[in-house]
Amino acid sequence: MRIKRTAPRSGITRPTRLIALASGLVAAAAFAVPSANASDATTFSTAQLTKASDSVLKADIPGTAWAVDSKTHRVVVTVDSTVSPAEIAKIKQQAGANAGALTIKHTPGKFNKLLSGGDAIYASSWRCSLGFNVQDSSGNYYFLTAGHCTDGAGTWWSNSSHSTTLGTTAGSSFPGNDYGIVRYTNSSVAKSGTVGSVDITSAATPSVGTTVYRRGSTTGIHSGRVTALNATVNYGGGDIVYGLIQTTVCAEPGDSGGPLYSNSGVAYGLTSGGSGDCTSGGTTFFQPVTEALSAYGVHVY
Repeated sequence: MRIKRTAPRSGITRPTRLIALASGLVAAAAFAVPSANASDATTFSTAQLTKASDSVLKADIPGTAWAVDSKTHRVVVTVDSTVSPAEIAKIKQQAGANAGALTIKHTPGKFNKLLSGGDAIYASSWRCSLGFNVQDSSGNYYFLTAGHCTDGAGTWWSNSSHSTTLGTTAGSSFPGNDYGIVRYTNSSVAKSGTVGSVDITSAATPSVGTTVYRRGSTTGIHSGRVTALNATVNYGGGDIVYGLIQTTVCAEPGDSGGPLYSNSGVAYGLTSGGSGDCTSGGTTFFQPVTEALSAYGVHVY
């Protein structure tokens, strides 16, 4: 799921292509399909791993995510419940001689876009979550959120009745990336540099195995660990996002754009999507926040 943006309870509908992507969030922890063959002992070169990754992209199967595992030197391909055996065979066929470099893992549910940090924000027809409040060098205030949230959005409000304006979208990058920025136009709105009770003082990219926290307007605060970096996710419909942080943190519709961070105040990412819910768990993906900060020339505070 690109942890999808959700329509306000007033019943206003979001764009059609997001409705299709928002359905069917079923929790699941990924599990590896056991295998025992000659390729298990094969050492694949960086070039072979790159070609294997490229082959998954070329296969263009919605519901797939992949990243290179530096420990096993394999391309771990996570497939959701919509991916058929025939489609997995297509991925392997596309990889050709490098098919042995692929490790297939299954996760129940469907990858969808999941629409102080983590507070609810409302566009004209959907709800997302605020990521991080930021400033530019001139002291102007903005906030970051997911690009699939800002895509097609103009004005943002703090409530579903649209009576309190926050600001207007100043930049948006999706697909490819999944980040956007909104400039505050309401000077009376408090612009805290915290996520919940955690003061955000810096930004970085976490390491695999790092314990991380996510806050969202649907499910609040949850934690998990980083399982991969530089992951690519194919949400379907041409919505492919690169360079994501993959985690075990759960998320649900409306959590899109919310912050991924450490309990010591380091900003890590913006909620993009995945599969699962916060009853049973899930697999989720986050846009690294450092890329968004660099793109827009802003900083956390």
